[in-house]
Amino acid sequence: MRECSRLSRRAVLGLTAAALPVSMTTPASAAESTVIGGEQLARAGVQVRGASGLPEKLTARSWLIADCASGEVLASFNAHRRLAPASTLKMLFADTVLSRFDRAERYTVKDSDVADVPFGSSLVGIKPGITYTVEQLWQGVFLRSGNDAVHVLAHMNGGIAKTVAEMQAKARDLQALDTQVVSPDGFDHPGQISSAYDLTLFARHGLKDADFRGYCGTRTADFPAGGKKTFQIQNTDRLLTGAWGLKSYDGLIGVKNGYTSHAGNTFTGAATRGGRTLLVTVMHPATGSNAVYEQTAALLDWGFGRGRSAQPVGVLVEPLSEGGVEASPSPAAGKGAPAAAGAAGAGARGPSTGRLVEGAAGTALLLAAAGAWAVRRRRRAVAAAGAVEAPELPEAVEGDAEPGGRHRR
Repeated sequence: MRECSRLSRRAVLGLTAAALPVSMTTPASAAESTVIGGEQLARAGVQVRGASGLPEKLTARSWLIADCASGEVLASFNAHRRLAPASTLKMLFADTVLSRFDRAERYTVKDSDVADVPFGSSLVGIKPGITYTVEQLWQGVFLRSGNDAVHVLAHMNGGIAKTVAEMQAKARDLQALDTQVVSPDGFDHPGQISSAYDLTLFARHGLKDADFRGYCGTRTADFPAGGKKTFQIQNTDRLLTGAWGLKSYDGLIGVKNGYTSHAGNTFTGAATRGGRTLLVTVMHPATGSNAVYEQTAALLDWGFGRGRSAQPVGVLVEPLSEGGVEASPSPAAGKGAPAAAGAAGAGARGPSTGRLVEGAAGTALLLAAAGAWAVRRRRRAVAAAGAVEAPELPEAVEGDAEPGGRHRR
């Protein structure tokens, strides 16, 4: 695999323009508009230049294909449309927390570490009282998309609220301005959103790390069951392992899939052929549990084939902390772009108040009243603008919907 390399400063300057940033305090309609990655990426519909033959029957609400090394976006569809990310948000969690702990470090799980795992979550099977290595916990995150493993690592990192704040700061550093983090696991929460562009940024950044690459490309692992017993876990990425009638994709190296019954399917995949690595993100296909994988594979096939002649329609920008050029406001940008889920002040806010003031007396009552008001306002904005966002539905079920899958019921 050719490592993802940084674009030149000149290339970033040439392609960086304006988009609709998420603001925690200012309604999006009143905020300055910036397009991250280039003005063409803010336009609605398919964006492609210099190449033909894109796959037919792409039903996803948003998708993007990019060259990992150069960062050039080869084609896209509603790249900055803000949608519920499901467990693909775990890539940002890994980008933020992975380097904090040595993989050989051992940790004995407490009841409190998993007490706040959302109902309906996908679980790897963490049990309080059992000691796990950090490596095993990350295998639980990447292979089984275990929210229990995410919460254990988040508590090791100082707690849910601290981790959410750090993830949001990491998203800002990566210039992933479509992303609003409410929980570290990607489970459905009001206002938790991202985009195909941002998820691809998270994957590209993560793949620069050897541990990240190793975890997302692991097919199976033995997981502690207590005492000397173990059980095998398998990666739920069907293009990696081949499952449910799909063949494994030749050259696939990761990255992360996601699903909830209310958010639908999301997936970011990376594959290498002939020394070239491509990244594809597909969000919310219309129907079918295999559709997100089939459409990803079709876009990868196009990228390795006819897409070789494609001229870039944008670029994956570099992190600000690594010399990336911060986008500057441009009043001409964003024309024709899909409405953001947060337009007119709906849903675009920071980490939930409940996370920031955990344990404070009266919080639940305040949130209930504020939440009902916010939902009504958000629904009016969505109806008016056609926006899509994470639904306010408390009984979502997450996972890969496989027989015998572990869920918190």
